[in-house]
Amino acid sequence: MPDPLRVRPTGWAEPPTRPAMANDVDRRPGFALTSRSVERDGVPWVPVSGEVHYSRVPRSRWRERLLLARSGGVDVVATYVVWIHHEPVRGEARFDDGLDVAAFVRTCAELGLSVVLRLGPWCHGEVRNGGFPDWVQDAPVAHRTDDPAYLDLVREWFGRLGAQLADLCGPDGPVIGIQLDNELYDQPGHLVTLKRLARDAGLHAPLWTATAWGGADLPAGEVLPLYGGYGDGFWVDADEGWHATFRAHYQVSHTWNDPGIGADVRGDDEPSAATVDRDTAFPPATCELGGGMATTYHRRPVPSALDVATVAHTKIAAGSAWQGYYMYAGGTNPGPDLQESHATGYPNDLPTFDYDFHAPVGAAGLLAPSHAALRTQHAFLAAFGPALAAMPSTLPDVRPSGVDDSATLRWAVRSAGGTGFVMLAWHQPHVALPTLRGVQVQVDLPDGPLVLPSRPVDVPPGTLTRWPFGLDVGGVRLRWATASALTTLPDGTLVLLASAGVPVEVAVDPAVTVTGGAWSDAPGVHVLDDRTGGLVTLTDGPEGPDGTAVGRVLVVGAADADRVWVVDGPGGRVLLRSVDPLWVDGTDVVVRASATPVVHRWTTTGWQRLTFTAAPLPPTPSDDGSAAIDAARLRAAQDAPTAQDVPAGAGPVALRSTGRGTDEPGAWAVTVVAVRAGGAPQASYGSHEGRASAPSAATVADLAAEHRLVDVGRPVDGTVRHLHVAWAGDVAQLLVDGVVVADRFWDGTPWHVDLDVLPGAQDDRVTLRVLPLHRDAAVWLPADAADRRRSVDGPLAALDAAALTRTTLWTSPLT
Repeated sequence: MPDPLRVRPTGWAEPPTRPAMANDVDRRPGFALTSRSVERDGVPWVPVSGEVHYSRVPRSRWRERLLLARSGGVDVVATYVVWIHHEPVRGEARFDDGLDVAAFVRTCAELGLSVVLRLGPWCHGEVRNGGFPDWVQDAPVAHRTDDPAYLDLVREWFGRLGAQLADLCGPDGPVIGIQLDNELYDQPGHLVTLKRLARDAGLHAPLWTATAWGGADLPAGEVLPLYGGYGDGFWVDADEGWHATFRAHYQVSHTWNDPGIGADVRGDDEPSAATVDRDTAFPPATCELGGGMATTYHRRPVPSALDVATVAHTKIAAGSAWQGYYMYAGGTNPGPDLQESHATGYPNDLPTFDYDFHAPVGAAGLLAPSHAALRTQHAFLAAFGPALAAMPSTLPDVRPSGVDDSATLRWAVRSAGGTGFVMLAWHQPHVALPTLRGVQVQVDLPDGPLVLPSRPVDVPPGTLTRWPFGLDVGGVRLRWATASALTTLPDGTLVLLASAGVPVEVAVDPAVTVTGGAWSDAPGVHVLDDRTGGLVTLTDGPEGPDGTAVGRVLVVGAADADRVWVVDGPGGRVLLRSVDPLWVDGTDVVVRASATPVVHRWTTTGWQRLTFTAAPLPPTPSDDGSAAIDAARLRAAQDAPTAQDVPAGAGPVALRSTGRGTDEPGAWAVTVVAVRAGGAPQASYGSHEGRASAPSAATVADLAAEHRLVDVGRPVDGTVRHLHVAWAGDVAQLLVDGVVVADRFWDGTPWHVDLDVLPGAQDDRVTLRVLPLHRDAAVWLPADAADRRRSVDGPLAALDAAALTRTTLWTSPLT
């Protein structure tokens, strides 16, 4: 039997210190900063921040997006303030409707969410000119420097922001952080100047931040350095493969600098792997862990939920004191021609409107699987963050030899005082990892070695763990467990989450009596089914007033991993199970669904189903008479050809599904009429810096197949209509009355559109265009999409299915 993999926790290298920031300068009652963590009310806090761009989300959807972020474990909202969105014409700045940044911040405050304002004035964010209005971009100034002429422009803009936001930056306000510029690598003095200008405008916060990746030269003590980590990205060439700077984030490392992010905008031909020492006066913190990835024309990565969760997990294992995601909620550009593009000198072409980012909360407000994968981590941070912040990260004796090492376990331990967590990370995309055979780890603690599991186990790919050891559970010491710490409940129950394929062991002193859904495997070691979990009671004594100490450990089975929620209710933390998106509003749990939701709440007697009420949903479009539908056309649809079978120049025909559905629960098919077949696409529509350029709007209009949606219904108060499109090709556009209102580059995933935020998107006024993808187009696609592209001779263009769902809100009291 192989020896266990060993780690010897070494403790902190230096005693904690308190920087001037947030302590002596810009003090906020109850808020502090140390070299190890942020503190609230004297207690260490590991914030979870999620990027939500108010100007890319319709104002009517702000509150629900924020509630979904909060129920996913986000407690800080970060948002860019994009200058070009507000003031395209000098002196005509707008702060109304979806640009009312103050209203957005107030909504965050109402929901108990803190805010980080990313002021810029240059932000990037895949925005034209990096966020500069054209009149600023074209001004004869030295941009992003202390050129007095440039500073005059910034001073004017910050003054306008101060008039909107200064009242929200006070001691009782929700703004806890302000980021200065973005990805500024060699102007530390300019960052200090921007800080002064923001202060002069009434904008201030206990935390001033700046992005630190790329080896940025930051002004010492003036800004909190923030890091990032993306497991894949659009900013490398189409033929680049999976770059080493992405691969590194699937391993646990104490190197925080990322030389890859923004390298193409910086002009780096080859991102350096050189490291930059982290400023240990501040805790390691992130603002851009990839919550997903944007889609560019030349490169279209689609991170899976496990990809996203693994990168986040490795940062926690490495000692992260702040988990920040970009993006957490995707969005839509508020107008045309606001995106980063080759036409504006950037190395990437982005869709005109789409900024879904494959985020945990998509642009249409629907949850991606990453929401579930991340929220279990965030529940852990909410429950154990105060203790975790005091636990340094220690790497094991044997570590991977490099990013290509697929045989050495990636793991670390965070511990202090004999308590801690064993954090394994065994997943990566693109290059499959094998099942690791016979894994057992040894943590050398001051009072002796701790070996777990009780015998070596196989660790399948996709395994992420937070195995606890040394925890106190109701006065009973848990020696260790091989299910991940999830949360604690108000009655003291410790909740663990099993990993699929990894045996669940709960180990206690042999003298402790264990009852419930476990069987004994060795003295003090009790086993539960990793699929279904179970509840065990630990009894020891005499400790408590009744002569015994009683602890409860609930193991949530791996089968429930994607539907478990930990939310804050009126009486404290609540454990729920649901496949539908939910949140807590006041004393109610609220679910958005198309039918009566099935939600269970854990109680002292087990899982109990909640009872929901809602206003009745209206009939489907085909029944509600909202548009006249030609019955003969509907009958013809059953036997009509698919879009790719329609010859050029053919008249309108009804479209049948090809069998590739959207898999949306409660969805019904939309009848689609093929108005025009697609033309012959080009292999190239041009290039910039060696990267393929997107076709122009005129080209798409000329060459795309066009389909009319016969009836998409009408808006109904209290409900939301989502259009779900399964398609294949190059570029898709959605039009209302002939005007393009949404678009998408194909990456193999369905396209979801919130129809109720698009004026006029009703009845038969909506059409879809699909531009065929040339077989030789120089675009990178995920494996499944690339396989489909290769499966056809000639151009690829298909509208596989179009479906509608209509959802409403259901409520159930939590009291």
